[in-house]
Amino acid sequence: MKLISTFKAALLSLGAVAVLSAAEATTPAAPAPTVPAAPQFTEAQLLETFGWFVGRRIGMSELGFTAEQTAAVIKGIQSSAAGKESPFKIEDVGPQLDKFMQAKQAEYTAKVSKKSQAESEKFFAEVKAKKGVVALPSGLCYEIVKEGSGAFPKASDTVKVHYTGTLVDGKKFDSSVDRGEPAEFPLNGVIKGWTEGLQKINKGGKIKLYVPSDLAYGDEGRPPTIPPAATLIFDVELLDMKDTPAPAPEAAAPVEAK
Repeated sequence: MKLISTFKAALLSLGAVAVLSAAEATTPAAPAPTVPAAPQFTEAQLLETFGWFVGRRIGMSELGFTAEQTAAVIKGIQSSAAGKESPFKIEDVGPQLDKFMQAKQAEYTAKVSKKSQAESEKFFAEVKAKKGVVALPSGLCYEIVKEGSGAFPKASDTVKVHYTGTLVDGKKFDSSVDRGEPAEFPLNGVIKGWTEGLQKINKGGKIKLYVPSDLAYGDEGRPPTIPPAATLIFDVELLDMKDTPAPAPEAAAPVEAK
């Protein structure tokens, strides 16, 4: 704005008022940007979305509730919304409810694990056939994307990395790159596939890790982003490494005065 004011002042000092005024008059004003109107929803639509959110949060789809079971859940919600007490004493029904939900969880885990294992077997057969991929006895596979220089990290080191993690279907579940900030952690404090794999690349290098589930999060996974028995793929750049500082000694308990 200061530059524009100075430029106008210079023109005025040269007696160019008419030229400036004509230029301003003939310059069309930029049209105001059109802001799309925010969509409007009915109360029923808002409440339906709220119900969907509740169902998603408690994993009704993943746990495989039938239509009859879903109706029973809705009945309980309606009872709660009406301010009624629990239909059964919590101390009586609680143990059986826990057992029921654990069985549903186990059924879901087994189903997803079976699917993941089949996908992983096919995936690793294809990966191991790729040129440049190294398969280790542990089951971990890796390929060096870019060689680094200098020393390699030790399992006891703290590493600073940029990484992106995806599932075998290409779905991204985590990325320090997207967050715009490198991650730093002790190498022996992460999944086994990382502890072993990052020791294969030196500073400045890039590596691609193909991590089977038993070297990652196992049959439990990390819902909702990482399913049970999922194989994980990581693109990692080793930015730096250093010795992990030893934990500070615990302070001695104060001696009571006698």
